Amino acid sequence: MKADSVASSPAGWTPLFGAWLVAASSMLGALFLGEVMELPPCVLCWWQRIAMFPLVLILPAGMFPLDRGVLRYALPLTLAGWLVALFHVLLVAGVIPERIQPCSRGVSCKEIQIEWFGFLTIPMLSLISFTLIAGFLLFAQRRMSR
Repeated sequence: MKADSVASSPAGWTPLFGAWLVAASSMLGALFLGEVMELPPCVLCWWQRIAMFPLVLILPAGMFPLDRGVLRYALPLTLAGWLVALFHVLLVAGVIPERIQPCSRGVSCKEIQIEWFGFLTIPMLSLISFTLIAGFLLFAQRRMSR
């Protein structure tokens, strides 16, 4: 049996499944916004998608069979996406000066395309998703190390 295998401890499966649900919902939401609503993504949105979309495949690979090794791959992607999302949220909020934004062509990274409830923007949704996924992954890691 592999050292990273935790077949005897299925307690980590549920939080991994929760992380996958958030990642899959985020991916479907991003595809809906881009393909159905025809809202073109900015450069920072592309980088967040690059971090989010592989999680939809990586997380189930670690659930069947349950394998602690999946955390080694999913956590760095999640952290990278979280950092880009945080930068994007701060840019939209005006905390980071506009001259620093990486979007020089196409859609502006500072442009608010959707705003729900007066504060919920696409970058904020991304930050919330990455935060939830990180929380689920850290919870899974704690449960699997018992």
